[in-house]
Amino acid sequence: ISDGYVNPRVAKYDKNGDWVKSWGEKGTGPGQFRLPHAIAVDRNNNVYVGDRSNRRIQVFDTNGKFLRMFSIDVPPPPDTKPVYGNTPSGAARAATIGAPNSMCITPGPNQVMFVGESTFPGRLFKVSLDGKVLGVIGRSGRQLKQFSGAHQIACPSDTEIYTAETANWRVQKLMLRP
Repeated sequence: ISDGYVNPRVAKYDKNGDWVKSWGEKGTGPGQFRLPHAIAVDRNNNVYVGDRSNRRIQVFDTNGKFLRMFSIDVPPPPDTKPVYGNTPSGAARAATIGAPNSMCITPGPNQVMFVGESTFPGRLFKVSLDGKVLGVIGRSGRQLKQFSGAHQIACPSDTEIYTAETANWRVQKLMLRP
């Protein structure tokens, strides 16, 4: 469980719901978090934690040993506007780019990750498990294939994605071409 709003940590429970352990503390170093907001596990039991306020994804083994981290640094087009409010600039704009608000990892032998930004710039990213950006989907907005507050993502296959958006109060189903 990514426990970000109260405690900057990951909590591990067993299959019966009993607490096993936790790891992480507030900070910006490896193994530390500011807002662990998303979590996913690959087929090799690597745990990916989206630390939104640190703009990075950290990878751990199931015992909490830090393995690596990566960031998504894809600037939005200069004319990108948020769904509501003023367009952030300077440090506030930089803090939003690639900040992982939600994520999922596809099943199957060639796993990839889909990561959703928050309300601005509001995109989805297709990312390899080593952190390489493979594609960018959408932009901030209210129309179909536009996003704002992709708070959860499900990817039951390599070509099917569901996003639940808080700012747009909807779920979108996306079908990607293989």
